[in-house]
Amino acid sequence: MDRAKLILIAGILIVNMGNALGQVSYRTVRVDDLDIFYREAGPKNGPTILLLHGLPSSSRMYQVLLESELASEYHLIAPDYPGFGHSSWPDPKTFAYTFDHLAKVMQDFTEQLHLDRYTLFMQDYGGPVGFRMALSHPERVSGDDCPKCSLARGGSLSSLGSPAGILGQ
Repeated sequence: MDRAKLILIAGILIVNMGNALGQVSYRTVRVDDLDIFYREAGPKNGPTILLLHGLPSSSRMYQVLLESELASEYHLIAPDYPGFGHSSWPDPKTFAYTFDHLAKVMQDFTEQLHLDRYTLFMQDYGGPVGFRMALSHPERVSGDDCPKCSLARGGSLSSLGSPAGILGQ
C-alpha cells in the first residue's frame, strides 16, 4: 500500500474514533402523556449525571458537555422540560408550569429511563426542579452541583469539581 493511501486510512480512522467518543443520541420518551426529548451520551453502565437546564434554554445548552471527554466515563442525560426545546408544549390552561409539576415530570422521566441513582447538575431554573427531586427521593441523588441556581443554598456535594473544570475553562 502506498504512503498516501495509508495516511488517508489513518486519517479516516482517527476522525471516526473522535466521533465515536463524542457520540450523542437524541431521543424522545412518553412521560405523563407528554413527549420528553432528551440528549444522551456516555456508557449506560457508568455513573449517571442528570443535566437540568436553565431558563430560557433547553438541553442544547449542554451539547459541549455531552460531546466532551466526560462522556467517556459518565452516562450523561439532558432532558428538555415540558414547554422547552423539543419536548411537548402543553397548553398552560391544562398544564401547571410550576416547579413542583416540572419536578414531578422529571422524576417520572428518571423512572421511565430506570435511573435509580444519579448526580444532579443544575443550571438556573434547574435548581428549583432538581432540589425538589432530591427532597422527594434523596436516596436516588448521589451528588449535586448547581452553578447560578435560582435559590440560595449551602455547599455542593458534587465530586465532579467546578463547572469551569468540567467544561475545560
